[in-house]
Amino acid sequence: MTTTPDLPSKKRVFIGLLIITFLTLSIAVVIIGWVGTVGLQQLHPVLPTVAQLLVGFSFIFLAGIMALLILTVILGKELPFGRKLRGLMVKVFLPMMMAIGRLLGISRDTIKKSFIEINNQLILSRRLHCNPDRILILLPHCLQEADCQQKITTNIDNCQQCGLCDIKDLVKLAKRYGTKIAVATGGTLARKIVQDYRPQIIIAVACERDLTSGINDTYPLPVYGILNQRPNGPCWNTHVAIQQVEKAILLFTRA
Repeated sequence: MTTTPDLPSKKRVFIGLLIITFLTLSIAVVIIGWVGTVGLQQLHPVLPTVAQLLVGFSFIFLAGIMALLILTVILGKELPFGRKLRGLMVKVFLPMMMAIGRLLGISRDTIKKSFIEINNQLILSRRLHCNPDRILILLPHCLQEADCQQKITTNIDNCQQCGLCDIKDLVKLAKRYGTKIAVATGGTLARKIVQDYRPQIIIAVACERDLTSGINDTYPLPVYGILNQRPNGPCWNTHVAIQQVEKAILLFTRA
């Protein structure tokens, strides 16, 4: 993976929100510690000192987590506790960053794009590799031509290869490299597909909302997200850059 000296805008959004989240948490910890100290003084003279120490440790713990996350993003290398850091980002920090971003007037899609970018980087930093048949390419139903009558959600091989949408090229790509490939109409079917295929790595194509929820739902399974293209608006005859999907396959299959 390449490391660029100038951080792309998506990473800057993530790091900026992460720092604001850290400052918010730190202020909350200090306030809670101060309030607790006042009350504890009435119970025992030693307890305020204990509370202050706990506040200090909490601050150092939070600062350590934030520093590791930011360094991982900047350096593009796996640092200690990388897997757990991704879990904290997915399960803890993202909801807080969404709330803080909303207060700052940052759109949800902007934050989610930033999250998907950072999620991909954390996954790539782990240098994961596996056999192609343990990779699942998971596609949204809106990639299929809207007027097509073929039911490809039950079996993508039902595609008649007419070439009116990107499904034809994606099926060819999966066969060329020997990966699994499937189409889901929503989160419920996507979860069933994942349970049925039991992949080691998922390359998922979807919009910001579905990719973010999918990454969250399937954690700790690594999901590499690729945003779809929506020239006709959301959920209608969407497209994906085939070369991006191929590049992702190669990233996870080349030793």
